[in-house]
Amino acid sequence: MIDFYAYKILQTAQGKMPLEVSFQLEQGNLLTIYGNSGAGKTTLLRILAGLTHSEKSRIVVQGECWDNTETKLHLPTQKRAVGFVFQDFALFPNLTIRENLEYALPNGESNKIIDELLELMQLQSLQKSKPQHISGGQKQRVALARAIVRKPKILLLDEPLSALDDEMREKLQDYILKIHKQFNLTTILVSHHLPEIFKLADKVCLIDSGSIQKMGSPTEVFTDNKISNKFKITGEVLAIEKTDFLYVVQVLVGNSIIKVVATEKEIEGISISSKVIVASKAFNPIIQKIGLK
Repeated sequence: MIDFYAYKILQTAQGKMPLEVSFQLEQGNLLTIYGNSGAGKTTLLRILAGLTHSEKSRIVVQGECWDNTETKLHLPTQKRAVGFVFQDFALFPNLTIRENLEYALPNGESNKIIDELLELMQLQSLQKSKPQHISGGQKQRVALARAIVRKPKILLLDEPLSALDDEMREKLQDYILKIHKQFNLTTILVSHHLPEIFKLADKVCLIDSGSIQKMGSPTEVFTDNKISNKFKITGEVLAIEKTDFLYVVQVLVGNSIIKVVATEKEIEGISISSKVIVASKAFNPIIQKIGLK
């Protein structure tokens, strides 16, 4: 269980903004933090990791207090069991892939986990290579593996897939799910990518103007929750064609295009490039916009 509370004044383009967030997260859950740029998403990760101080905070992780401003307790980052993956990978260019993982291994720990992660992330053939000689997707896998080497209580991911193409992004999402489940991690992911959120997250924390506006499952946060869970995919609208009585909506889902017949009421608020969810209702596909209400 993570019991988190933090209050911090942020300097934004519009001036000072108070960030005040409180939530609880069960062990083994994957939480996505979603919100506009400047909402404080990365700041929350940094406060949890001990990299940023706040005016007020109380953070308890699995019964261990990491932060309490009232008692002036602040556990240093190196003593917090966190793995942090940044957007820029932050790998050591002078070390091989294996050496990057060994550097993160706590003193006295067996290197068995390194062999396990190299196999799990399909990096065995690259372990003697240096970061400048591998692709962006491979670097991201190394960064994920290095974060896990520490056997963290919490894995923090700050938009780690934002610079990757769609195909590589989907592959890395699969790796994140695999390591999250295999190591029973509690993972907190910052993401703007709605299909990614629906694929990965158990819970979503929607932040706006410095506070939590909604928290729940992706369906609870982004839709009206009146659709079936039996069939549900997310995509982006490419085209809307009007027929005599109905509309035909073309939706890009991964690398495929599907067509959905919709009523005028169903496509209300939907336009080209809208992020939508296609789901089943009484065996008929329906379409619904997803995003901020």
